[in-house]
Amino acid sequence: MNPNPILGVFFHWLGGLASGSFYVPYRGVKKWAWEVYWLAGGVFSWIVMPWLMASLIIPNLFQVLAEQSLNTLAWTYFWGMMWGFGGLTFGLTMRYLGMSLGMAVALGYCAVFGTIMPPIFDGTIGAKLHTIPGQIILIGIIICLQGIVIVALAGMSKEREMTDEQKRESIKEFSFWKGILVATFSGIMSSCMAYGMSAGEPISVSALKYGADGIWTGLPKLIVVLAGGFTTNFLWCLYLLIKNKTLHQFTSQYERTEAPAKTASAIRVPLLANFLFSALAGCTWYMQFFFYTMGETQMGHYKFSSWTIHMASIIIFSTLWGIFLKEWKNTSGMTKFMLGLALVTLIGSTIVIGYANYLGTLPAM
Repeated sequence: MNPNPILGVFFHWLGGLASGSFYVPYRGVKKWAWEVYWLAGGVFSWIVMPWLMASLIIPNLFQVLAEQSLNTLAWTYFWGMMWGFGGLTFGLTMRYLGMSLGMAVALGYCAVFGTIMPPIFDGTIGAKLHTIPGQIILIGIIICLQGIVIVALAGMSKEREMTDEQKRESIKEFSFWKGILVATFSGIMSSCMAYGMSAGEPISVSALKYGADGIWTGLPKLIVVLAGGFTTNFLWCLYLLIKNKTLHQFTSQYERTEAPAKTASAIRVPLLANFLFSALAGCTWYMQFFFYTMGETQMGHYKFSSWTIHMASIIIFSTLWGIFLKEWKNTSGMTKFMLGLALVTLIGSTIVIGYANYLGTLPAM
């Protein structure tokens, strides 16, 4: 299969759209604690969808997985678990720094470490960056980071324009240094998904050997890496379910109010709708990596750059959702200008990286 970086960038944009959109269905969940709907959706994200899609598309899936060495499976699973820690602490980043600054710091670390570290681990970074395509990719990464910084500046400008009451509601526990430490941890650990994808490359090779079309060969490794992510998230959610006594919400159709005992009443919980919205969110979340693996197969020799395109795409579509939901409606013209500049910069970074990968597919002169 000949790589097609233009198609690869398009697939990565679709993955970013899925990632930037997955939380929207959760807005329809009512009367459930975070740990309840997060775990309900996560079962679909990390277990059901990876197995379902790979089973439907990959020939001889069980043989593909069975022939992997313990080393390959262990490292792919391990990096998935480490990624899980990053996802769990991402919420703390938002709590301490706010959405704009927190996302910029965390995703900035995630973009850099997730792109650069895999080729450092496998010893190919020097050879890649000494080529013209590799150097253009480096420029694209820098442009992406600039876009992330501009997003942060737009968010900080938005927060300055908020009233004190709105600020307290938005960032109740603001703590700059604590937030920076958590954001650093979250960003670095979240980048472990890229390490897991790299560690699972032998699984993709086996899938191709057993007859899978090249564009689908990343699906089997998602089973392993997302199982690791499920482990971390499941254990944390289980702890919260026990601590907060919310386990009953999975089956309870009624939730009692916190009113005094004599006036307490039961509120009906839309149980079926909650499961459906959570399942939709989980399936949408999975699709980001479904498209990511497709895009990765199209990027050729420099597919390590896929991670930067993925991060940029997530921020692009998350920001567009914010605009659609009118989160920026009452901001100043300057704030809106910065937001627009950030979007143009991030889109430009994906185009630059895509072009570099295209150059990498051309025959040597």
